[in-house]
Formats: sequence, structure tokens, C-alpha cells
Amino acid sequence: MLRAFLLLAATAAAQTPAFEVASVKPEEITGDLYRANLGRIAHGELSMANVTLSEAVRFAWAINNDAQVAGPDWIKSREVRYKIDAKATPDAPRERVLLMLQSLLIERFHLKTHTEQREIPHLELTVGKKEMKLRPAVEGSDGSRNANGFGHIVSNRMTMDVLTTILSRFERQPILDRTGLEGAYVIDLEWAPSPRHGEEPSDGTRPSLYAAVQEQLGLRLEARKTPLPVIVVDSAERVPIGN
Repeated sequence: MLRAFLLLAATAAAQTPAFEVASVKPEEITGDLYRANLGRIAHGELSMANVTLSEAVRFAWAINNDAQVAGPDWIKSREVRYKIDAKATPDAPRERVLLMLQSLLIERFHLKTHTEQREIPHLELTVGKKEMKLRPAVEGSDGSRNANGFGHIVSNRMTMDVLTTILSRFERQPILDRTGLEGAYVIDLEWAPSPRHGEEPSDGTRPSLYAAVQEQLGLRLEARKTPLPVIVVDSAERVPIGN
């Protein structure tokens, strides 16, 4: 996915796509608890809230994990967060809106980056050897009934790219889509999440993520340690310029 976006970005570089209107502002840090919007696009309108610069870069370059973004420590700090709202034409495709976001980040943060290959341990979601248990989403359905909780994902319409993005966030490791499956599917996946933040380990009533993916979806998760493209932030301003 990242390679494809780099090619798209290179192709569109001469055009420099831009939003009709955009606002990028620092968030006011008021406490430890906050609700983040890591990126939504609907009818050409993009919104993000309480995101780090790293998270904004991830969304703009279609990266689903933190390991594929590198740079100064502050770009991943929860003490430096932003709110981004922007509007394109209602018919603007998602890929073009993300290219606009790339241009916006470059403009407002004076963002300078380069891409390099780094060997990163990660998981790859692939098609299993046994019968696939995924059901295609019903035509005309949407994601309005999605319920994504820690250890349980339910959706009547979800792509493999979105599924691996959510799993990466929950499991805090890169999980890449290598299924080759196009379109959207009905998802009901429940597993025993890895303990974090002092939480108690699973009571054993739920399967591991590896087993759940195989048993409930008919797919496989395979551990890999191979070179992946990494967006390296060379420099950026903490305070975005004008709106």
C-alpha cells in the first residue's frame, strides 16, 4: 500500500492537489484522558482530532502502524497533538484526498521526509490453506454497525486494509494485508488480546489472535522480518503555519 501511494504521490507531484479549505491547529492538552480521531473521510471531507504528527503522516501515506514512521521523538509524543479539518469536492476519491493531506502536512508543518527500507518484525495477513470463512458484504450496506473493541471486531462491511489497520492499533505491531482480497466483507473476530498497561492476561476462554484469524475468518497470520518502506521525518515545525 505504501509503495502504491509513493507512486501516486510522484505522479501527482506536478499537480500538487489541495483542499478547498483546511484548518490545522494544535490541540489544547487538558488531561490524560482524550478521544482521538485518527482519520475519517466522508463525501470529500476529512477530519482528525487529537493526533500526533506521526499519526497524521501515517494516515496521509496509508500506513497502518507506528513502526513505519520515524523521526524526532516529539512527532509521536501525546503531549503534542493536532486537530485537522479539511474539505475537498464531495466526489473526490479517497486516494486523492490522502494526497491532498500529504500536501497539507508539507505546507503547514514545513514537513520534509524521505523513504528508506528497514528490516522490521511484523505480521502478514494471508489467505489460509483451508476454506475461507469470510462472507462478502451485502451490496449497499455501510459500516454504521461497526463495533471495534479491544479483542473483538464486528462489522457488516470492512476491507482487509481496514481490518489490518485496526488489528495493528490493538496489538501494537505492524500487521500488513497480503491477502490480495478486494472489496468489503462481514467481520466478526474475537480473540484474547495481548496484555498491556498492567492488564491481567486472558482467562483462556478466547483463542489467540493467530488461532482466531484462522478459525473464524479462514485466513492466516504469519510472522515476518523483512525490509519495509519507512517514512522518515527529517524536519518539521511543531506549530503549524496559518489557516
